[in-house]
Amino acid sequence: MPIKKLLLSMAKPGIVLVLGVLSGCATTPTEIVDKSATRADPPARATAPVVAAQQRCLALAMYWEARGEGRHGMVAVGSVVLNRVADRRFPNTACDVVFQGGETPPCQFSWWCDGKSDRPTHQGLWRTSLTLANELLTDPPGDPTQGALFFHSTSIKPPWKRTRVAHIGNHVFYR
Repeated sequence: MPIKKLLLSMAKPGIVLVLGVLSGCATTPTEIVDKSATRADPPARATAPVVAAQQRCLALAMYWEARGEGRHGMVAVGSVVLNRVADRRFPNTACDVVFQGGETPPCQFSWWCDGKSDRPTHQGLWRTSLTLANELLTDPPGDPTQGALFFHSTSIKPPWKRTRVAHIGNHVFYR
């Protein structure tokens, strides 16, 4: 079973969004459906397979979005994923946030729905991604993005206007 299908089979239903797609960014929803009435409380104790799956999803996002930007850039991308998890307007797990929108555009992270393999190719950077994801999930450092929910590559100009909060590596971060 391909990794995308395996991870999606473990995911819970998310929210319905109408999205704009931008290459190299965490896109912005143009319509957000508030899930506050339907979001279930997280279980008191997460099981090891669930934690491992969330770590892997977070690591994939950091790897594909910022693998060439070192620790600071990868932590910034991971922080956006976790900021979305904490925000009621987005799904409540790292996997659901990362895979929001499915494997065909529109999706939230362009690497997920670009039709290319999502298997990490540089093992050293993949190990770094997994280590940082574990750190973010167990003992997070400060959020270098100041609560950002959106980001894009500096190589593109987004069609949306948001409050810019940081420029880290090759990404600009917004609330």
